[in-house]
Amino acid sequence: MEHQPGLSLPRIPRDAQDDHAPAAVEARQAYWTSLRGAAPRHVAGAPVEPGEARGKVENLVGWAQVPLGLAGPLRMRGAEGEYEVCVPLATTEGALVASTSRGMRLLAAGGGARARVLASRLTQNPMLVYADAESAWRAAQLVPGRFEAWRALVAGTTRHGALLDARAELAGRRLVLVLGFSTGDALGINMAARAADLVSADLAAATRPSERHVHGEDVEKRANARARLEGRGRSTVAEVVVPRKALEEVARATPEALVALLRSYTIGFERLSTHNHLVQSANTLAALYLATGQDVAYVGESAVGSLDFAVTDQGDLHASAHLPCLHLGTVGGGTGQGTARECLELMGCLGDGKATRLAEVAAATVLAGDLSLMAAFVAGEFVAAHERLGRNRPS
Repeated sequence: MEHQPGLSLPRIPRDAQDDHAPAAVEARQAYWTSLRGAAPRHVAGAPVEPGEARGKVENLVGWAQVPLGLAGPLRMRGAEGEYEVCVPLATTEGALVASTSRGMRLLAAGGGARARVLASRLTQNPMLVYADAESAWRAAQLVPGRFEAWRALVAGTTRHGALLDARAELAGRRLVLVLGFSTGDALGINMAARAADLVSADLAAATRPSERHVHGEDVEKRANARARLEGRGRSTVAEVVVPRKALEEVARATPEALVALLRSYTIGFERLSTHNHLVQSANTLAALYLATGQDVAYVGESAVGSLDFAVTDQGDLHASAHLPCLHLGTVGGGTGQGTARECLELMGCLGDGKATRLAEVAAATVLAGDLSLMAAFVAGEFVAAHERLGRNRPS
């Protein structure tokens, strides 16, 4: 098989004449098998037993089908050292997989994306309402002294998570409990919600508020300033230095043009007051989340972050993507069966001890997609690429 510079994995097979012909699809399935050592049975169409959906959906009638493509290879430098993966993306947006793969070529030219999970902390924010601000203040004074008891309370409900910290914030006569949890390799929201219910009930029993709301300050599945500033889920950064020559040859762009474009984009983002200063993180994460059995609704929060470009002293491009609110897991939820399991296995991201690796891959894939898209804008190729690859208009 053919290899591209900077990568040990062979190129993903393609057919220049008809890349959707059965033979072309079968060639990529064989490629998948060569990487994983096992055929992608469910990805290739084998059905999943209806019982596998128990606890995930009600009134089951069948399975939704979304096309699945392979982006890559992606070269990584993360907590496990150097590794390479192909990234499965489930999407109906033509050009997304091709553009992301092109971005991964640029990452490989720079020696691969360096990624790091900066923090892993899932927060919950129950709210208690008191008769007046003085009562709320008095209740807040009890929080530090009850922390150890709350830690023990939470430890009795789960083997995978723990209460990391707790503090009180006041909003008039309302007290917001800010609770931080570790969740192991699971997304962990059900565990954290149960724990938050127990902790807030304990405080309520001691202070007698008029109301108690487990999701009082509800940050779930929405972009919000608290999560962007404090981090929520797995706060992750990916970066690379792309050589000028590779940028010019692969993407027909220069570091200076990309820096200038991002400067204008940032002004636009500020005018919009958006928490998302990335370019197409929602596209990339939605496709990755669908492929790997994540809770796709968390894209609204996970896609928040920032993109940064700078010209190095050597004239190359330093590019980084910071995603402070990645919500994903490698155990539990929809990760353990069918196509999701096969996709996680392909990347070496299934099971205990693998959530950090998946977060690294997710951040680097977002960086690859944003880098390629911005280069397409600079080169004036965006519309033409979508006309060529994304022509799926109604007949």
